[in-house]
Amino acid sequence: MLADAVLEHLAIPPGGIVVDATVGLGGHAARILDKLGKQGKLVGLDVDETNLALAKDRLACWSDQVELRRCNFRELRGVLDSMGMAGVHAIVADLGVSSNQLADADRGLSFIEDGPLDMRLDDRQPTTAADLVNSLSERELADLFFHNSQERFSRRIARRICEVRRTSRIRHTAELAAIVCKALKVDPKARRSKIHPATRVFQALRMAVNDEVGALQALLEAAPACLAGPSTDCEGGRIAVISFHSVEDGAVKRDFRRRAAAGQYRICTKKPIVADDDECRLNPRARSAKLRVAQRVA
Repeated sequence: MLADAVLEHLAIPPGGIVVDATVGLGGHAARILDKLGKQGKLVGLDVDETNLALAKDRLACWSDQVELRRCNFRELRGVLDSMGMAGVHAIVADLGVSSNQLADADRGLSFIEDGPLDMRLDDRQPTTAADLVNSLSERELADLFFHNSQERFSRRIARRICEVRRTSRIRHTAELAAIVCKALKVDPKARRSKIHPATRVFQALRMAVNDEVGALQALLEAAPACLAGPSTDCEGGRIAVISFHSVEDGAVKRDFRRRAAAGQYRICTKKPIVADDDECRLNPRARSAKLRVAQRVA
């Protein structure tokens, strides 16, 4: 399982300090704390207030070793500074959306059940998916769909969205999904593909609403200064990132390679580690997951 691979490749020393940059429901965090022992420390970050509360309950037995903060992982350096931590032994970031977030129709992350076209993972943010869908120009929408999710028919979909919104504001997930299907002339109930025609459009909007690419770039940029350097009694700190689509994975791959070429990192995974068949059967979303790990060496 990928969770096993994360623990193996992070090589967390007993008593170390680990940042779970996307603590979510606390699954990775619980396994990391088991590995850390009683002297270890875990810093958990997440923008989702509901998930942080659930993680707090799950990690209650380690409460004296856990510090949870509601913030985006792009703020990692500031969080560590506020805690008086110069460097940590490991950083792990699982970039996927949690199952309970997808299942909550009020968040508007999925078209399985109709809900408001929101998509914010952090409800403190002002901009929703509906704001983007109803305000961006046709060209801006097409570029967003293409660059964030490689949607081949981005221009056709953007054109149809703009036609519909001239009559009335697009407010709900089911409405947007139907617009995409009509633009592609596809009946979602009769489609051959397992992937819904609107999947890439929803992914692209979610990424834009939450500035996921910008946040990831900020994390990758800050990581070397947040990881402990190698010393006589400890190897350099490691960063592990699990991504779920090519835009994220490409950003991680390029950053790791650039820093390895500069003598700053050693890449621990020559190829990304992917979920095995058993894990994919248990969790179909895992089939698109890719894990990359790098270690600070200078």
